[in-house]
Amino acid sequence: MRLSDEDQQGLERGVAAFEDNRFAQAMRSLHPLAEAGVADAQYRVAIMYQNGLGVARQPEQAVRWMRAAAEDRNAMAEYALGFMYLQGDCVEPDGAQAVHWLERAAGQGLSGAKTTLALMYAQGRGVERDPEAARRWYVAAGFDPDRMAALKG
Repeated sequence: MRLSDEDQQGLERGVAAFEDNRFAQAMRSLHPLAEAGVADAQYRVAIMYQNGLGVARQPEQAVRWMRAAAEDRNAMAEYALGFMYLQGDCVEPDGAQAVHWLERAAGQGLSGAKTTLALMYAQGRGVERDPEAARRWYVAAGFDPDRMAALKG
C-alpha cells in the first residue's frame, strides 16, 4: 500500500510515539491508519490493545488488528499472532494456528519464528514432539542442533 505523504508522516509520528512509550499519542496517530489498512499501524495498535498500553487491554481488538496485519504479510504480526496462539494470549491455545503463523513469519526470514518452531517440535509444545523437525528448524535459524540441549534425551 502506497501511503500519501501526510499518512507517511502520521505513521512516522505514531511509530516514534510508540517507541518512546507515549502510547496514548501513538494510538491517536496509528488507529486511523490501522483502519485505513496500514499493516505497520495495525501491528502496533494490536500490541497496545494486547498489553493495555495507552488503552484498556482488549484481547478481541488485539487479535483483530494482529490478524489484519498478519494477513497483509507483516512478518512481525505473523510471528506475534503465532506466539499468541502458542501461549493462549488473547485467544485459545491452538498449536496448528501457532505453526501456521510462525511458518509464515519464518518464510519471511524471521529467526525468532524459526527458533520458536524448533522449540515447539523439540518439546512437543502445541505439536507432536518431532526431533527431526526441531533439528531442521534449528538449522534454518542458524543454530547447530547438536549443541541444542532441547534435542537431547
